[in-house]
Amino acid sequence: MAWWGWCIFGVVLLGVELLAVDAQFYLVFAGLSAIVVGLLGLVGLELPIAGQWLLFAVVAVTAMFTLRRPIYAKLMNKPLGNVSTDLEQRVVLAEELAPGKSCRIEYRGSGWTAINIGDQPIPSGGAARIDSIDGVTLRVRAF
Repeated sequence: MAWWGWCIFGVVLLGVELLAVDAQFYLVFAGLSAIVVGLLGLVGLELPIAGQWLLFAVVAVTAMFTLRRPIYAKLMNKPLGNVSTDLEQRVVLAEELAPGKSCRIEYRGSGWTAINIGDQPIPSGGAARIDSIDGVTLRVRAF
């Protein structure tokens, strides 16, 4: 295959990973491997087609087994910030929330589950105070 064919193949694989499906970072390494094979052809390393496919497979598999896990972990397991600074913050509920019940709310641009841990219902449009945070669940009580 021509060097530019490998580069196009690599860009297509990267695009599929980044835009269309979540293949959990596997296609990124396959795409980068295809681009590497293409760039080697560009600089003049001419391999037979079987050699090109073998080189592509070896580089892709080696990169996946050695680099994928640490890179994926660094990219996907980013700390979410210090949520303790969100304690005592005010949130507004779009629907009534009875004691012990939960509902979905928007807080800081994302969806959260809010549980009323107080003994008073929070009316629709009413304010609540964040008492504690458990993952993506806000434990709130009436202000």
